[in-house]
Amino acid sequence: QVQLVESGGGLVQAGGSLRLSCVASGRTFSSPAMGWFREAPGKEREFVAAVSYSGSITYYADSVRRRFTISRDNAKTTVYLQMNSLQPEDTAVYFCAASRITVTRDISDYHTWGQGTQVTVSS
Repeated sequence: QVQLVESGGGLVQAGGSLRLSCVASGRTFSSPAMGWFREAPGKEREFVAAVSYSGSITYYADSVRRRFTISRDNAKTTVYLQMNSLQPEDTAVYFCAASRITVTRDISDYHTWGQGTQVTVSS
């Protein structure tokens, strides 16, 4: 059974940092790309970052560029999202997902999702 399990969320003050992890099992980690998305209360799920299989190509949403870093360790079948300079507007449930194709921002290209981890940033 293919699974993605996120961890690392929590409560942090504005300006703080968190590192999210997403451990994959099954064939999921052979996917061409992995991504992180987030969903804030009352809002649609939105793209945050994506990384290619090799890790050499990364995409970011404009709102997180230069603050967040996505990476992956294929040996550990884990994708990371390092989040620095967190702001209250970053508060959301963060999901990792596996893409059907190469690195993409399009949510419809992602076929397997984790259960999400809550990130709350206080002002």
